[in-house]
Amino acid sequence: MDENAIKPDPAVNPFASIPVEILVSVGRARPLIRELAAMGENAILPLDRRVEDPVELFVGEQLVARGRLEEVGDAEGSRLAVRLTEILDFRRDGA
Repeated sequence: MDENAIKPDPAVNPFASIPVEILVSVGRARPLIRELAAMGENAILPLDRRVEDPVELFVGEQLVARGRLEEVGDAEGSRLAVRLTEILDFRRDGA
């Protein structure tokens, strides 16, 4: 595990150790149905973002952060990761 990873403290927040699924959005495409139906294996679907543009992180429907994709390596090989560049204040009550 990354030594910079946040370690939850159940004494501070009893919900801190509950895992949350994060969706990372790299972009969107809006092809016509006929274009999508005509695509085959190895077709390229262009997205609305460039490779160097930030990705967005969502918890449910809520945008919570932005970051950039990176490749990280470990004993199991290389994997994609996100380096957080902006964490949004998503608290609704301002607390």
